[in-house]
Amino acid sequence: MIARAHIILIAAMFASLVVSLASSHIDPYFLDVTLGVGINIILAVSLNLINGYTGQFSLGHAGFMAVGAYSAAVITTNYGSRLLPLLGGQTWILFPLALFFGGLMAAAVGLCVGVPSLRLKGDYLAIVTLGFGEIIKVILQNVDAVGGARGLIGIPAYSTLFWTYSIAALTVYTVWGLVHSTYGRGFIAVNDDEVAAESMGINPTKYKIIAFVVGAFFAGLAGGLYGHFRQVLTPTGFDFNKSIEIVVMVIFGGMGNNVGVVLAAILLTVLTETLRKFGDYRMVLYSALLVVLMLTRPQGLFLWPRWKRKSA
Repeated sequence: MIARAHIILIAAMFASLVVSLASSHIDPYFLDVTLGVGINIILAVSLNLINGYTGQFSLGHAGFMAVGAYSAAVITTNYGSRLLPLLGGQTWILFPLALFFGGLMAAAVGLCVGVPSLRLKGDYLAIVTLGFGEIIKVILQNVDAVGGARGLIGIPAYSTLFWTYSIAALTVYTVWGLVHSTYGRGFIAVNDDEVAAESMGINPTKYKIIAFVVGAFFAGLAGGLYGHFRQVLTPTGFDFNKSIEIVVMVIFGGMGNNVGVVLAAILLTVLTETLRKFGDYRMVLYSALLVVLMLTRPQGLFLWPRWKRKSA
C-alpha cells in the first residue's frame, strides 16, 4: 500500500508538471480558478488532520495561512534580489525555499499557540483559535514592514500549476501517511475518547500539538502559494470568513475523509466562482445552498467509510 502511495504521489507531481508546461495555452480565467482549487485543497486537507482526525475544532487556519503568505512574500520581495545571485538566478530554487520558510514560520506559530491552548477542547478551543486568527490580522495591519493595512504589493508571480498541485499531492500523501501510522492511531484515539486514550498511556496534548503543527505547516505553504498567485496580500484577506470557508470544506467533505474533503474543496471553490454572475446576491445564494446541504447531508456530502471506523 505504501509503495502504491509513492507511485500515486510521483504520478500526480509528474502530471502537474506536464499540465503546467502547457499552461500558456490555458484560458487565464480557468487557470486562475484551477490554482485557487489547488490552494484550497491544501488548506482543507491540512485542517482535516486537526478537525477531522484529531477531533479538535480550530477556527484559526487562516491565521497560519497569513503567517506563511507574508513570510514567503517577504523573502522573495525584500531579499530576492540578494538571494538570486547566490542561487545562480534560479527562481525555481528561491521559490521553494521561500515556501518552506513560510511553512516553518507558520508551524512555529502553530506550536506557540498549540502548547497553551490545546489543553482545551470543543468550544473553548474554537474561541482561542478564533482569537489567534484575529490577533494575527491586527498585527499585520499595524506592521509597516509588510505594508500595514494597505497590504504587501509587488510579489512576484511564482505560483504555477506544478508547484500548487505538487504541494497539494504532498499534503494529501503526508496526512494519509500520518493517519496510517502509529501517530494516526494516536490521533484517532484522542478523537474517540481523550480520557480512555490517556488511561492507555497516550498523551492527548502531544498528539494534538503534532496535528496542529503539521496542519499549520501546510497552511503556511498554501499561504505562500496564495501570495505568489495573487501578487498582493492584505490582512483582511485572512479574516474570520476565510477560516470559516476552510472549515465548511472539511465539514462538507466529511470529517476525517480526505477524498471527500478534496472533492468538497473543488466543488465549493467552483461553486463560488459560478455564482459570481449573480453579483451582490452571490453570497446570499451561496449561504442558502450551504444551509440546504447541511440540513440534507449533515454528515457530509461524500460518504466513504472513515479510516478510523475500519481500524476499530
